[in-house]
Amino acid sequence: MNQTRVFLIFAWLMVAVLLWMEWGREKAAPDPAAVAATQPAVPVADDADLATPVAGNVPQASVPGAAPAMTSAVTSEGAPAAPRVTVTTDVLKLVLDGRSVLDADLLQFPQTKAAGSPPVQLLTEDPAHPYSATAGWVSQGNSAVPGASGFQPATAVTDVVLAEGQDQVQVPFVWNGPDGISINRTYTFKRGDYAISVKDEVSNAGSAPWQAYVFRKLDRVPPVISRGMTNPDSFSFNGATWYSPENGYQRRAFDDYLEDGNLNQTITGGWAAMLQHHFFTAWIPQADQSALYLLAQNGPRNSVETRGPGFTVAPGQKVSTEARLWVGPKLVNQIAKEDVKGLDRVVDYSRFSLMAIIGQGLFWVMNQVHKVVGNWGWAIIGLVILLKLALFPLANAQFKSQAKMRKFQPRIAQLKERYGDDKQKFQVAMMELYKKEKINPLGGCLPLLIQMPIFFALYWVLVESVELRQAPWMGWIQDLTARDPYFILPVLNMAVMWFTQKLTPAVGMDPMQQKMMQLMPLVFGVMTAFMPSGLVLYWVVNAGLSLAQQWWMIQKHGQDTPAKTIEAK
Repeated sequence: MNQTRVFLIFAWLMVAVLLWMEWGREKAAPDPAAVAATQPAVPVADDADLATPVAGNVPQASVPGAAPAMTSAVTSEGAPAAPRVTVTTDVLKLVLDGRSVLDADLLQFPQTKAAGSPPVQLLTEDPAHPYSATAGWVSQGNSAVPGASGFQPATAVTDVVLAEGQDQVQVPFVWNGPDGISINRTYTFKRGDYAISVKDEVSNAGSAPWQAYVFRKLDRVPPVISRGMTNPDSFSFNGATWYSPENGYQRRAFDDYLEDGNLNQTITGGWAAMLQHHFFTAWIPQADQSALYLLAQNGPRNSVETRGPGFTVAPGQKVSTEARLWVGPKLVNQIAKEDVKGLDRVVDYSRFSLMAIIGQGLFWVMNQVHKVVGNWGWAIIGLVILLKLALFPLANAQFKSQAKMRKFQPRIAQLKERYGDDKQKFQVAMMELYKKEKINPLGGCLPLLIQMPIFFALYWVLVESVELRQAPWMGWIQDLTARDPYFILPVLNMAVMWFTQKLTPAVGMDPMQQKMMQLMPLVFGVMTAFMPSGLVLYWVVNAGLSLAQQWWMIQKHGQDTPAKTIEAK
């Protein structure tokens, strides 16, 4: 099998995979009109939406001197709507009611590149597609707990701004329950940080034990995504993900949310998140406290939740539990600063660990180049050059193999003429020739086999990387994650592929295969016309360098004397 035929097989395989992915999205996508008609408004979930778990399922925290916990039905107090507090930092603008983060604007990420574009709104009270992050308490042993509006601002300030020169700001809330129970909740916001600390301190000044467990939930009605190869949002993973030290990274798409059950895992040192293109929210519970992780679906609403730990707080005791809430972009460097194991997987290059590792490695190299050149387009070109240098020995062996194949092409053509339509005899004779002349027909395949997973991994890197979102390269390319608006790069890609074909020996190919190969530049040109321009830029530069290298190798080895033809018998 020669290199050209291998390239043909893998090229068609790639086209088939992408078409299959697109067909799957179209098949699974709900009808937008039907969705709009059936869900004009969706209320935000309350404690009443929580299914009471089986007794003992919620992990209990160890509190010295505390009585054993007893599980009972959920109870919550009714109250008027809680006062709201608006918090503005240098990167976030949020609306809190003490129990939930109801709205969250990402101030440094406009929705479009148009002047005056509003920021991306990650959490929202939009009645058609609400999305909130909630932390509450559920009763055990008939203890009173704060309801949906139980937390009240601890100060009269309802508009908090992180002032110039401040590193952080705290927003306190309090719930004063019956029998001397109080919960002090403190939200801490840091400059330049998308991770919000949410700490609860429970005090029991009464005469009876207080029993409850904390839950933390992300709840949303997924938006209806416009499907199509021109919409980058449709290629990214949308759904819930979670991580446990035992089972690693796991995920569940909104389209088949409860297909494999509602999760129901007790995890210590994990996290739960909801992902979308370029952005995510995540609850990161205190690392030394266990929680029960659950998925739930209530009509159009999907939620991922952690329940626990449970506490039994004896009279005179205090306990605390803390978690971090991430509301923001998938910024690799910022996620790494959180020092949370597995959290880097929210940049979802692939559900497969090997491809994810390749993707992470490619982004790391590209990020290092970006630190030098200061432009993501040139960083992609720098990545291509580094990859070509790393793969040069393999590519060199590939071109030498092609040169040897060219040398024996007259003899192979003579074999084909001799055996006519008897393809089996022709293949046997050709393999005998390879064996006699020590030709490795797979010698040109290895570099291609290595480059294919790199290509797929880089595809997801360029789709997923929020760092490239709306990032310009030069001239007409002002967004590397969007398609080329004038199709210049796809046309260049077609031209490079055509010239490469002219330099590639078509040894042993029948006329039908040759015609298929002649169509490949057009097929790839049409396909890449709708891909992110950053990916097409990579492909053009990579193919251009390969063409130059191949031309140079032909000049070096192309003067070899053709092998003697086979004497007629």
